[in-house]
Amino acid sequence: MTLVVAGTVRVPPDRLEDFRPHMIAMMTASRAEDGCRVYGYAEDVGEPGLIHVFEVWRDQAALDAHALTDHMARWRAAWPGFGVSDRRLIAYEVAGERPL
Repeated sequence: MTLVVAGTVRVPPDRLEDFRPHMIAMMTASRAEDGCRVYGYAEDVGEPGLIHVFEVWRDQAALDAHALTDHMARWRAAWPGFGVSDRRLIAYEVAGERPL
């Protein structure tokens, strides 16, 4: 079953530009993983420093493997130095999809 991970994290607005290369590295490495269909971050246009997270994974096994990667460990290790906080992510099981 396809999994969608969606949610937000917060980065202090004054640290966002310094953190951007880390976000790009994480997105690039994650998008190259087997089972990753979509992986992206977007800054909220109305709330600086609020980062929207959106991921689509082939299945739970792919998401589990993602959690064990070296780039995930580096990503999490970088958070404290940049003040990343308020991580709120939800995994949704998707039985089907269709264009709107």
